[in-house]
Amino acid sequence: MEIIEVRNLSKVYKTFRRKEGIIAAFLSLFNRKYVTKKAVSNVNFDIHKGEVVGFIGPNGAGKSTVIKMMTGILVPTSGTVKALGFVPFEEREKYVKHIGVVFGQKTQLWWDIPPIDAFYLLRDIYDVPEKQFKERLNYMIKILKLKKIVETPVRNLSLGERMRCELIAALLHNPEIVFLDEPTIGLDIVAKEHIRAFIKHINQKYKTTFIVTTHDMDDIEELCKRVIVIDYGKIIYDGLLETLRKRYLKNKIINIVLAKPYTKKFVMNGAKVSKIDEYNISIKVDLDKQNVSNIIGKLLHSHNVVDLCIDEIGIKEVIKKIYGG
Repeated sequence: MEIIEVRNLSKVYKTFRRKEGIIAAFLSLFNRKYVTKKAVSNVNFDIHKGEVVGFIGPNGAGKSTVIKMMTGILVPTSGTVKALGFVPFEEREKYVKHIGVVFGQKTQLWWDIPPIDAFYLLRDIYDVPEKQFKERLNYMIKILKLKKIVETPVRNLSLGERMRCELIAALLHNPEIVFLDEPTIGLDIVAKEHIRAFIKHINQKYKTTFIVTTHDMDDIEELCKRVIVIDYGKIIYDGLLETLRKRYLKNKIINIVLAKPYTKKFVMNGAKVSKIDEYNISIKVDLDKQNVSNIIGKLLHSHNVVDLCIDEIGIKEVIKKIYGG
C-alpha cells in the first residue's frame, strides 16, 4: 500500500545576484539580476506503509528540498506529492497530525522545562486521548530507559539523552510517517545503538513508516533495506541496499593467517595477493573473474591456514564511488 506518491516533482529557486560593494548594492535597487537554480528535477517514487527508506545524497543534491515538499514546508514548482491522501502544502494543518519529524540539529522540546512537561503540552496540541497517550509514553520511556531523565530540564541533558526524548516527542501522537533528518548526528556509539534499536522496534510494532536522511552510512546499513539516492536534483538509484552494493562493488578481501611463513606463492586468476607479514596475507578477489569459494578451496589445499576472514566492503565505499562519479 503506497502512502506517499511523488510524481514529476520539481523545485526551481529564483535568487538575486549582485556584485560586491556599496555602489553595486545601490545600483541593484534599480537593475536586479536574477539566477534560477533547479534544485529538484522530475523526481518520481512511491513509499509503502511500514518501509524504512534511506534518502541519501551529497550536500546540495536536493534531498532536503524533496523532504520539505513531502512535509508541506515547501510548495513544488511543478509535479505532485500525495501523502496519506493529503496534498501536504495544501492541507498542512490536517496532514501534520499524521506525521512526525526529528531534526538532529533542531529541537521541538522547551529548553528550560523537563521533557515530561513538553510531552504533556504535545499531547494537548495533537489531541491525543489520555489513555493512548499514557500507554505510549510509558512504553517508550521504558524502551529508551528515560524514567529519571524525562524529569530533568532539557538544558541539563546530554545530546544522546535529548535525542531520545526528541524521538518520544515525535512519536507520541502515533504518526503514520516519521521523517528523520540526521537522527544520530554527534552521538557516541552507545547512544546511536539505542536510537537505531528503538526505531527498528517501533517500525516492527506499529508498522510506522520512516524516511531517513543522513550522512552516517552506518545508520543506513542498520535501518534501511531500501535506499533512494539523489544527486543534482535527480534520482540516480531507487532500490534495495544490497543490490546497490553488488552493482558498485566488484571486489572482496580475504585475510588469511598461516601456520608457516608465506613463501609458496599463491597464484590464481582473479586473485591479487599482498603480503602483510610472514604469517599474514591479504587476497583481493575480482568477483567478475573468480568465485570466493574457489579461491578458499585452493588456498586450504595448498597452504597451512590457521584462520581466515572475508571482509565485506561497507556501504560507505559504495556511496563514495557514487558521489565521486
